Amino acid sequence: MAISLLKKFILRYPSEQFQRMKVLCAGIFSLILAMGIARFTYTPLLPLMHEQAGLGLAYAGFLAAINYTGYLCGALLATIINDVVVKDRLYRVGMVIAVASTVMMGITDNFTVWAISRFIAGLSSAAGLMFGSGLILNWLIRHNHHSELGIHFSGVGLGIAVCSAAAIVMTPAMPWNEQWFVFSGIGVLLLIPALAWLPPPDRSIITKSGKSMLDCPPSQAFFRLFMAAYFCAGFGYVVTATFIVAIVNSIPGLEGKGNLVFLVIGLAAGPSCIAWDFIARRIGGLNALIIAAVIQIFGILLPIIGGGLVAALAGALLFGGTCMGIVSLVLSMAGRYYPTRPAKMMGKMTIAYGVAQIMGPAITAKIAAIFGSYSVGLYIAAGVTTLGSFLFLLLRRMEMVENVL
Repeated sequence: MAISLLKKFILRYPSEQFQRMKVLCAGIFSLILAMGIARFTYTPLLPLMHEQAGLGLAYAGFLAAINYTGYLCGALLATIINDVVVKDRLYRVGMVIAVASTVMMGITDNFTVWAISRFIAGLSSAAGLMFGSGLILNWLIRHNHHSELGIHFSGVGLGIAVCSAAAIVMTPAMPWNEQWFVFSGIGVLLLIPALAWLPPPDRSIITKSGKSMLDCPPSQAFFRLFMAAYFCAGFGYVVTATFIVAIVNSIPGLEGKGNLVFLVIGLAAGPSCIAWDFIARRIGGLNALIIAAVIQIFGILLPIIGGGLVAALAGALLFGGTCMGIVSLVLSMAGRYYPTRPAKMMGKMTIAYGVAQIMGPAITAKIAAIFGSYSVGLYIAAGVTTLGSFLFLLLRRMEMVENVL
């Protein structure tokens, strides 16, 4: 009976919409794999690796910085490759590497192997975020769908939620290395739809309705300021996302609650990307970015100034509800400037974000080594995010002036 109803639904559902959902699901699964499993599994397992594998505070920050170095290298690659077919191949290789890098984390406690794993995990993250997002946005524009990536980027939040929930369930019963192997198995399951449901790319610049896709890049002044604002967003995001579990666990009375807070961040991040798409349609992309950045400042600070679980969870909701929304809004805007090759400007923007993601963990780790805590890093992250919100406001004023001229 259920199979019969499913067949009727599929037959009645427009084939183009069904294909759209398959493509978007391929992107969601690729981000759960590359951003969640390969990249952010490290965050909920960091306290356990510190306790059981002897991973020191400074070395933990260095591993995070190495991961973001790989991510930055992948973003650089995205800016210099124009052939969509080559991008498609690199995306598929990146998904396989995402699984391999996760396996590597569990087979040894050797820091060099961990460093190599984190670097190639960063490359795979860029493959999912840059190449995958560019391929999907290109497909959406080509098939006359909304040029928005909110549904696609919900995969990042879902990835964080999957990692957090799995770590919460496994931590009482399993050591750190066995958990990495479980995450590797989850990654293999995600790999199948991530590869199979994304159609081969099309080199044509003509949409299915016969219209030409024309690139319309912004002015150099706008582009530079846009990169600076996104750098600030990246700094605030990475410090919080990387160290929030360890920070919450270090707050008196909240020991062991870090993974719960990280889970809430992921659960909030998933649907928020879709919500910010709708908000941007109503008030414009830059207005949406300004609001999201201001809300994120409170999300970063609440866990440490509130001092209790309610404040930590409220901060997680605010931070999770904005962090991936900002990424989705910025990369969607960047991709629309270059519809024939969306990953071009996405990659350039991600370079700024990636540099911040290298600097953030490294600076926070050094400060943590001095003060014995990561908490000071959150105050710095909030300050940099405040600067970013001001730069988004300047961009809005610049956009208004350029539109008048």
